[in-house]
Amino acid sequence: MTCLFYSLGLLFLSVVAYYIRNWIYLTYATSAPFLLYFLYWWVLPESPRWLLAKGRLEEASKILETLARVNGKELPDSFKLQLKVVWLQGMMLKRTVSEEQRLKKGPGVASLFRTPNMRLKTTLITLNWFASSMVYVGLSYYGPALGNNEYLSFFLSTLVELPSYLVCLVVMDRIGRRWPLCIGMIVSGISCIITVTLPHDAVVATLVLFLFSKFAISAPFLVIYPFAGELYPTSLRGVGIGTSAYIGGLGLIIIPFITYLGQDNLRMPLVIMGIISVFGGLTGLRLPETLHQKLPQTVEEGEEFGKDWSIKELLHCIPPGRYGDFFLRKLNWIK
Repeated sequence: MTCLFYSLGLLFLSVVAYYIRNWIYLTYATSAPFLLYFLYWWVLPESPRWLLAKGRLEEASKILETLARVNGKELPDSFKLQLKVVWLQGMMLKRTVSEEQRLKKGPGVASLFRTPNMRLKTTLITLNWFASSMVYVGLSYYGPALGNNEYLSFFLSTLVELPSYLVCLVVMDRIGRRWPLCIGMIVSGISCIITVTLPHDAVVATLVLFLFSKFAISAPFLVIYPFAGELYPTSLRGVGIGTSAYIGGLGLIIIPFITYLGQDNLRMPLVIMGIISVFGGLTGLRLPETLHQKLPQTVEEGEEFGKDWSIKELLHCIPPGRYGDFFLRKLNWIK
């Protein structure tokens, strides 16, 4: 849903940019609405769980009473008593926890690379995150340079994302995460590379291939978030996603330099991003599918998950499960 709202925001931006051509006024128009977020300080309540964890029982009780009143309910006295008991137990537990246990740290970044299978999966996830983010953002930046009207090109490059997201939301829960990720990146990359074969005056054909490439890369940009979260074990999920997202974000630094090459050769940035996208899609085929699978909880389970991967898995684009078994039987892939 975040990606969907992001695309809607870009669509709105393209319309605003069409009517406000001066970049200074455009900056004011697109930045001023964010000042409304400062009003949240007086409106948005604090988390009752956080307040209880900090020992601020009275503040947490007031917020819970307000929530109940807004919903037309009333907090029973038994709930208030139970809340106080839980708070007292939490305070007593805090006092009894030893300093060694309190300072004990969980698995860190090093656990992502300590064992062979986790090291391979972390590398591939990060590489796919890098490729999908870089190509998606790069194509978004490069859209206005194509076509005869830069405003229309930017509008269309954002518009094609919406059907891609809607299709991906349906497909990824039926045939899995790996194939939408990999096929989208490979198809997007091939579409970008084909532009080099077109004549220089084929403006419309280049724009069409670009839009198709943007449509294809939008799906991997959506899939990579849940797919990475399911591949990393629960104890390393936050650390793993943070590490992959950080390294993947470094690719965005290179994007302005790649798009700048378009001043001399309009299709050169598309070819570079196409090669990166195809390479990322091919390497992603080595990742294990997570749909209908028991997700790993510990570092040890994370090492075992996908450890028995074989080349035969490349032939099964639909994993076992409710939808997978149905389609596989139709194709006579299983008995």
